[in-house]
Amino acid sequence: MKKSVCLYFQVHQPTRLRLYRFFDIGKDSHYYDQFINRTILRRIVQNCYLPMNEILLQSIKECKGKFKVAFSISGSALEQFERFAPEVIDSFRDLAATGCVEFLSETYYHSLASLRSPAEFKLQVSKHKDLIKKLFGVEPVTFRNTELIYSDEIGSMVYDLGFNLMLTEGARHIMGWKSSNYMYSNDIQPKLKLLLRNYPLSDDIAFRFSNKDWSEWPLTVEKYADWLSQAEGDIVNLFMDYETFGEHQSADTGILDFMRYLPAEILKRSDLKFVTPAEAGKKLKPASTLSVPQPISWADEERDLSAWLGNELQQDAFNKLYGLTEKLSILNDGTLWADFGHLQESDHLYYMCTKFFSDGEIHRRFNPYDTPYEAFINYMNVLSDFIIRVNDALAEKQ
Repeated sequence: MKKSVCLYFQVHQPTRLRLYRFFDIGKDSHYYDQFINRTILRRIVQNCYLPMNEILLQSIKECKGKFKVAFSISGSALEQFERFAPEVIDSFRDLAATGCVEFLSETYYHSLASLRSPAEFKLQVSKHKDLIKKLFGVEPVTFRNTELIYSDEIGSMVYDLGFNLMLTEGARHIMGWKSSNYMYSNDIQPKLKLLLRNYPLSDDIAFRFSNKDWSEWPLTVEKYADWLSQAEGDIVNLFMDYETFGEHQSADTGILDFMRYLPAEILKRSDLKFVTPAEAGKKLKPASTLSVPQPISWADEERDLSAWLGNELQQDAFNKLYGLTEKLSILNDGTLWADFGHLQESDHLYYMCTKFFSDGEIHRRFNPYDTPYEAFINYMNVLSDFIIRVNDALAEKQ
C-alpha cells in the first residue's frame, strides 16, 4: 500500500491593535490599526498568498488531480482578505474548484476559547463553518484547533460538535515510542480520529530550509522526497504556516521554487501519494488511542501552552477577557461580540510572551512590540475600555 503524504497549511492574520494610551480609556473605542493591518496584509499577499496559490493551482493541473492540499483560514484573515485583498478570496475559490483542496474548520478568531469557554468555542466554530461555506461552497468536515492545541477533553468536545477527525501535534512528550506517521484516536472518545504533525519533516521546510548552517542545506526536492519515502508508517503529515513561503522565508531563498517542483517529485515515487485529511480519515484505521491529559500545541520546543499562558501577564489578560462572557451573553450585542472576538485572537497573548533562550528569536521576529510589557499595557488599556463599554451597556439594559 502506498504511503500517504498529507500537506496542510495554516492561514491567519491577526487584527492588530493601534497604540492605545491610558488617556484613551473611556473616550475612544477605536481599537484597531487598520493602516498597519492593510500594509502588512498587502505585503504578504504579494510575497506569499497569490504566488503560492498560483503554484499550487498549477501543480494540481499538471499532476492531473493527484496533488492534494488542505488549508485552515481563520475568520480574522478572511475578514481582512474581504476588506483589503478580495483577489485572494478569488484565488482560493479557484483552488476550491479543483476538488483537490480541503478547507478545515477552526475557531473563527484563532482564539484559545477551547481552554476556557465551551459555549464561545462552539459559537466560533459554527461561525467559521458558515463563512467557509459561504465563500467556498464547502462545509468543513475536519477540525484543526488554534495552533494545533489539543487534549483528550478538547478532542471529546470537538467530537460532540460533529467532527470525526482532528489535527494536532506529534509532540515527543506525549508520543513516547510511538510514531506520528500513523492514525490515532482520542482516549476519551475513540470515534474521533487524530492526524499528528510530523514536526521534524515539517520544520525542515518551515524553519531550516534557508539555514546555511544546517547540515542538510541546501534542501532539494529530490532529497526531501527521498526522506518521505524512507519514513516509516502509513502517513506523513506535513503541517506548517502558509506564510512560511515567501514571507517568513523570502523568495530569494528558493522556497517558492522548492514548492513548485516538490509535488511532481513526490508523485514520481511509486510508494507515495497525496491525500487530504478527510481522505486519510476515511482510509486509515487508528493504530491505537493516544492519551493527552494536558493540552499540547505546535509552538516552540515545549509544544505546550506557555507561548500564550506561560506568565502572569498573559494569564491576567486571559482571565479578565473571558470573565466577561456571562455579561456579553446577557447583552447579546453584535458590536460587542465582534470586539470580544478580535480581542480573543491568540496573537495578543503571544506578544506578551517573556520566554527567551532558544525560542526568543522566533518570538521577537513576529512581534510588533519592543517588549512583552508594552504588549501587555497596550492590550490591557484596550481591554479596560471594552470592560467599561460592557458594564455601561449592562447598566442601560437593567
